[in-house]
Amino acid sequence: MTKTSPATSSISSGEANFSNSYLVTRELSLSYGDRLAFEDVNFEVDRGEIVALIGPSGCGKTSFLSCLNRLTDLFPNCRVSGRIQIGSLDIMNPKIDSIALRRQVGMIFQKPNPFPFSIWKNIAFPLKEHGIKNRDCLDEIIERVLRDVGLWDEVKDRLKSSALGLSGGQQQRLCIARSLALEPEVLLMDEPCSALDPISSGIVEDLIASLRRKYTILIVTHNLAQAKRIADSAALFWVQNGSGRLIESGPVEQIFNAPKHSITAAYASGMRG
Repeated sequence: MTKTSPATSSISSGEANFSNSYLVTRELSLSYGDRLAFEDVNFEVDRGEIVALIGPSGCGKTSFLSCLNRLTDLFPNCRVSGRIQIGSLDIMNPKIDSIALRRQVGMIFQKPNPFPFSIWKNIAFPLKEHGIKNRDCLDEIIERVLRDVGLWDEVKDRLKSSALGLSGGQQQRLCIARSLALEPEVLLMDEPCSALDPISSGIVEDLIASLRRKYTILIVTHNLAQAKRIADSAALFWVQNGSGRLIESGPVEQIFNAPKHSITAAYASGMRG
């Protein structure tokens, strides 16, 4: 993807070379105090893939996402062990610039969280925080990302209006546009459609599918039909012996049509979970 922003941030010189895949975890575990959220997750993602993380509530899917851009640093008593590689970067390197990392690895949350600003300022604010001040440049980026998420024609005449006046689906697309404005490589999405009505959910789902190959996307979803529609591959998390485990991962066709593990087969068929 071509980078057009006039300001960029360096994450770190730390390098990881333990796999040729784009995003990799090795023996990744996370605990909150004495509670083990998940353990020993070995996982690989190719660049440009959409990967659905599936499984019942409480099996560590969201916690796993939070490790990938070091949001876990913000949680008290949270301990992460193992290794994470994104590109050539060792994400666990303590010298990593976490602010720059979160620019490269954006996060979209379950509930839309626009700032209580205008539509324009919602996107301009993080850009300014990263050093982009020129008004013409800001206007160009804002129009581009609003077009990318299909919002431009809907909001171009009310950019100075509050983002809180948008519908839920529009707010979620605005939040995605806000992340895209920072030109990430990876988008982490934690049930981005679950708080939306079916029509809005379908619009956001189509948007996510349209981003395939432009970004590497990991999406937590409990909607198995959605996972089948938009994902290239899927990973099933499950609780075993009191902590989350990655049971099986692979192409969507394999996970849903020819799973290798009995738990995957039962979950994909609706018999469990």
